[in-house]
Amino acid sequence: MGDPEKRDGERVTINKEFESFDAFIQEYVTNISRTGVFIKSQQPLPVGTRVNLRFTVIMDDIETIEGIGEVVRVDADPSGVVGMGVVFREISAYSKDLIEKLLVQRALATE
Repeated sequence: MGDPEKRDGERVTINKEFESFDAFIQEYVTNISRTGVFIKSQQPLPVGTRVNLRFTVIMDDIETIEGIGEVVRVDADPSGVVGMGVVFREISAYSKDLIEKLLVQRALATE
């Protein structure tokens, strides 16, 4: 028998589009890692909620980071912005590569 606490039912979709790569960096890159993302939200979802993640950004072309995540914490980030910490549960290799590119670019920008 399955665990009744396991949430395999419907997922909430978080779909954000950014008019530029720079806008995405300003909004999310300070809050993204290889394992998850902090999503700003005035009404965060409960811990344990599974979410479909889709972030569309314009780089050289239109790129999409997508996967499935799970809310693991609800609180404020270090700057006091309320939101939710989402861990990536399933993410494509292509999306992982895009995130890696973002992280490398951020590291170079702060040197």
